[in-house]
Formats: sequence, C-alpha cells, structure tokens
Amino acid sequence: MINRRHIRVKVMQSVYAMLTSKSDQLDKEEKFLKNSIEKMFDLYILMLDVLPRVKALAVQKMEISKKKHFPSEEDLNPNTKFIDNPVFSWLENSISFQTYKEENQLDNWHIEEKYMQLIFENLENSELYKTYMADKTTSFKKDVQFVVSFYSEFVAPDEKLAAYFEDLHISWVDDIPFVNTWIVKTLENAKSKKPFVLNAIYKDEDDRKFAIDLFHKVVLNHPTYEKEIANKTPNWESDRIADLDMILIKMGICEFISFPSIPTKATINEYIELAKEYSTEKSSYFVNGVLDKVCKDLEKSERLNKVGRGRM
Repeated sequence: MINRRHIRVKVMQSVYAMLTSKSDQLDKEEKFLKNSIEKMFDLYILMLDVLPRVKALAVQKMEISKKKHFPSEEDLNPNTKFIDNPVFSWLENSISFQTYKEENQLDNWHIEEKYMQLIFENLENSELYKTYMADKTTSFKKDVQFVVSFYSEFVAPDEKLAAYFEDLHISWVDDIPFVNTWIVKTLENAKSKKPFVLNAIYKDEDDRKFAIDLFHKVVLNHPTYEKEIANKTPNWESDRIADLDMILIKMGICEFISFPSIPTKATINEYIELAKEYSTEKSSYFVNGVLDKVCKDLEKSERLNKVGRGRM
C-alpha cells in the first residue's frame, strides 16, 4: 500500500503540473492525482505478475523438451524445484490477485512475452538459480528467500522492463522504486498456510483524505505561502528559487498550518528527503532552513495549533 512519503511525491507532482501549466481546473487536476495514485496499483500487480509468468515459461520449456525426437533423461525427468516453488502458486491461487488482473485487463505478459523470456533466460543462467536447483533441502523460508532474490536481482533492476512501463505511463518512472520495495515486503510476508489477499492502495481513509486535502490546500493557498517564503528569504528573488524547492516548502508550510496531527519535525524531515531525491544538490539545506524559520515564526505568533501526536 502507498505510504505518506509517496503520497507527498504524488501531490508534489500534481501541484507542480498545475502551477507550471497555470491551470485553474482544480477538479481536473484532482482527478489526475487520484488516477495517478490508483494506477500505481496496476504497476504493483503487473510487476508481481512477472513471477508466475516466468514460472509458466519454465513449465512450457519442460513440456517442449519432453516432446523432442530423442529426449534425454534430464528432458524426461527434469528438476522441477523451480516450478514447484510454493510462492508462485501462492500468487496464482490468490482470488483477489487474479480477479484484479481480469477486471482491469492486465494481461500484458501474454502479449509482451519477450520481456518475460529475457528475464527467465538471465535467471536460468545465474548462480542464484543453479544453487537453488542443486539444493536438495526444502523449506518455505528458503523458497521465499529465493523468490525475493529472484525479484530483487532480475526483475526490479531490469532496464528494459522499466522503459516499457515508462512508455505505458510516464508517472510510473517515479513509482517503480517504491513498488519494488512494496513487492519485496509482500513476498517476505508470504505465509505457507495463509492465502495472498490484495490490500487496498491506501492504508486507511485518513491517508486517502490526506492526499486530496494536501493537494487542495497547497493549490488554493500557494500565494499566501509564497509571501511566507518571501519574508524568510529577503536576499532571494522568487524566480531564483527552484520551482520544486518552492513547491516543497509550500507543502511543508501547509502541513504546519493545516494538519495539526503531524509533528513539525516529521514534516521538515520528509521535505528534506524529498528535496534530496527530486531537486538540486543543495536544495535540502535550503528547504530545511526556510521551513525551520517558518516553523519558529508560526510558533512565536501562535499560528501553530498542533494536537495529539502533532505536539511530539
């Protein structure tokens, strides 16, 4: 499921798109934000579905080998440890997983099988695969560890797969690292006697509301936040401040004022990290400095009304 960090990324992208395009269609941009978040679930499903699709290729290869005119002993009695890995059936037998794919027509790997073929070939020639297949001992824990390594080493870093996803949805470029982490956690939490059930994209209703409220409040109040920033940066003209830095600071100010349950320290740390990842090399220091000044000023003027855990 999506976390608050990635919700902030999605809101940042939507605010940036709306402000730089000078659009005044709030409803349209809100719809784009919601769709962008919901589409992440499709990416999660597609990347997770690589695993059973590669297994299907392994089964297909074995069947073809058995039908050779002069099959070898290995062709007739192949090592089935890979295709018998219970993590694959854990996914294949998941009603919620299969239903989501069918309802959303996510059958990409039947059409784009070349990507699966390359991944399978790379895996089959790897030490990871050879070591796993040669191991005579079996345990669900070992099977999970193998699939996690398979995904982490051969699926997550696959550049051709990433380029394919980028062509499908440009916003998926920034989602891939988050989805990879999400999938690894999903696999690590696999239980042999517990079926795989898809969770909702949001942890709870609070997170869904946080995404929309943060977007609305930043867009509607950005001129006010801009004045706050100008007061704390007297030696900087606004056009000298990087667009993303300005947006990240506005989002931070918005959280200070409009989200009383979020601690100010947590807000500042979040936007420092986003500045490091998405803006310029020195942006994190600038964002930190401005948000710290704004926070202290809001406290002094008693405009900071934090409650509950927000006071931490």
